[in-house]
Amino acid sequence: MPKTIITPPGTGTPIAPYSPGTLADGVLYVSGTLPFDTNNDIVHVGDVAAQTRHVLEIIKSVVEAAGGAMTDITFNHIFLTDWANYPAMNAVYAEYFPQDRPARYCIQCGLVKPDALVEIASIAHVGRA
Repeated sequence: MPKTIITPPGTGTPIAPYSPGTLADGVLYVSGTLPFDTNNDIVHVGDVAAQTRHVLEIIKSVVEAAGGAMTDITFNHIFLTDWANYPAMNAVYAEYFPQDRPARYCIQCGLVKPDALVEIASIAHVGRA
């Protein structure tokens, strides 16, 4: 089955061997997304709400580059460094998924960059009637 690598315009070079998104048979897999700028520096240090918004905007750019919309996301994997950040992350998350919300899970763990407070990976079904 052929696959298409999805790299939205303005995307920085990944810090590891991965692609921002991979589209195969109408299913888009969005890599774990951290609050990076185009130089792979963490933005909004100490502000989980701003980091969550930044991450979801990056995810949105990947989904749109694949021909989809945020409403096409069916599953999110959410990683937080501290449960104390859960309410603030959820408040921003709810803005991006106001209805027909995707399935998801959320865990607490360490992330690849110490100043990153949140990481989200997504699955979307795009290009289907």
